[in-house]
Amino acid sequence: MEKKFRSEGAEERIKKVAIFASVIAIIIFIYLIYLSKAFSYLSKDPKACINCHVMNTQYATWQRSSHARDVTCIECHLPTDGVINKYIAKSVDGWNHTVAFTFDTYDNAIKISDDGASRVQKNCISCHRSIVSTLIYNADKYHNFDDENIENGRKCWSCHKEVPHGKVRSLTSAPDNLSVKEIK
Repeated sequence: MEKKFRSEGAEERIKKVAIFASVIAIIIFIYLIYLSKAFSYLSKDPKACINCHVMNTQYATWQRSSHARDVTCIECHLPTDGVINKYIAKSVDGWNHTVAFTFDTYDNAIKISDDGASRVQKNCISCHRSIVSTLIYNADKYHNFDDENIENGRKCWSCHKEVPHGKVRSLTSAPDNLSVKEIK
């Protein structure tokens, strides 16, 4: 009977330690969510993109562009054909960015992925549909497209390099890129 009493006491201690460890783990998890500003990534606020300092140049150059008045990062860089596709892309990009920024495996001149470039191209075409149809109609006169299918051919930014991030995108290309300023 004494052994049974000891094992019940040990079981009770193990339960208390397990509960205590779980509470500590939950507190640390909540703190990490707070520290990383994780919920900001669910918004369409462009400031969420500068939670990581490596994106300050992109934000600073976007702020000074014609797109800053009406278009956010989300509207260019994520699918606009539905909430599910948007959050799938956002999750995949978020994971890739987290890994790259955590393990420092990115270049200082950040380059868009092929998938991201395809999304941006589709969004450019979607927003500027009337201009694109005119370009395709007059392609032989003004633009040298190898293919009339602009979505798979030349990218819009191959000519329009200043839209919306400026000519050069690196940590040293934008003035005050480490102290991003608000446009008023």
